[in-house]
Amino acid sequence: MVIDFHTHAFPDALAPRAMQALLAEAPGIRAYLDGTVADLLRSMDAAGIETSVVCCIATKPEQFEPILKWCTAIRSDRLIPFPSVHPADPACLDRIRQIEEEGFRGIKLHPFYQDFLADEDRMFLFYEEVAQRNLLLVMHTGYDIAFPRLRRADPQKLLAIAEAFPELRLVTTHLGAWQQWDEVCRYLLGRRIYMEISFALEELGPEKAREMILAHPEGYLLFGTDSPWTDQAGTLGLLQNLHLPQKKLAPILAQNAQGLLGRA
Repeated sequence: MVIDFHTHAFPDALAPRAMQALLAEAPGIRAYLDGTVADLLRSMDAAGIETSVVCCIATKPEQFEPILKWCTAIRSDRLIPFPSVHPADPACLDRIRQIEEEGFRGIKLHPFYQDFLADEDRMFLFYEEVAQRNLLLVMHTGYDIAFPRLRRADPQKLLAIAEAFPELRLVTTHLGAWQQWDEVCRYLLGRRIYMEISFALEELGPEKAREMILAHPEGYLLFGTDSPWTDQAGTLGLLQNLHLPQKKLAPILAQNAQGLLGRA
């Protein structure tokens, strides 16, 4: 079994415009899928991936309800959507409660698209509510290819959050923090902080990626691709080509995600 903990898709009517806009914001990035649920499922079938977590991003507070409605419509045994709450939404704490009450497993945040710093004061009530509701929190961490290189969610900020909220199940993306991997090694590696591996193996190279993965606790690593921005089968192949011990590889591919998602 393989679980992809980081994918994206959009409603069919929105997908063409969303994909075009996102590609325009990040010159040089490639789309491997058309952004629809159907194409994601096709990719999963081709790669041998049983389940994908679909991460949504509310770029405006008023997008909460449409995103929640769509997440309700697409969730299934194979697709586990994580709705999104904009931190600037005056009702953000109520939104978190609603997500939990409607049976979703987690929430997605993106400090760049949602304009916040991971460790700013207003976020601490947000994290506390997420933790109290026993929800997962997937957060984009590190730099972002479509934005100036601002330190919105760098490893030191993430460590501060982890220490302030030890009960918060925070999943950092891109092996801790995209293109801040030296700092990941300094501040996060070896700690009980969840990391998914998307968009990291392609840049780190096999030797460095293998070294980092082997140095992190076995129960805190997750397979992720950031599809449609990488090829699911391609990322899976990169991971398998690291020749990790089976006791390390199997938890990354599915077991750790099963535990987090309550599907063990």
